Amino acid sequence: MKYLLIYCLIVFESVSVFSQQTPIIGNQFVKVQQLKIGYMTNELNLTAEEAQKFWPVYNAYSKESSQARKDNKEDIIVMDEMLLNIKKKYTGEFKKILGTDQRANKVFVSERNFGNVIRKEMENRQKLRQQQRLEVLPN
Repeated sequence: MKYLLIYCLIVFESVSVFSQQTPIIGNQFVKVQQLKIGYMTNELNLTAEEAQKFWPVYNAYSKESSQARKDNKEDIIVMDEMLLNIKKKYTGEFKKILGTDQRANKVFVSERNFGNVIRKEMENRQKLRQQQRLEVLPN
């Protein structure tokens, strides 16, 4: 039942987010974050207790990673090294919550896969907009 509810949340949110033709800003960012929560909760098979412990730690990890990217965008090697160290630091925290190395590693895999899903959807939307513009232009 829990998984059905999460699945429905993902489906309904994806329909509303992906059907809109505006860039992801403001309220759209919040919707994408909600989709990410649903996606990762499902991918990691989080129980309610695990989710309650996991999301504050994940949010801290995400904030730290984002800051490292922002602070080091000119030096890719330093940025990659910092991101790796942040992942190593939080892998232990995730393992405490999720119980195994495999599930802790799946956090990073799920995060990457979600990013790929979002990028693919944005590419598809851009192609659709381009096709629509070409259809409107006179021959």
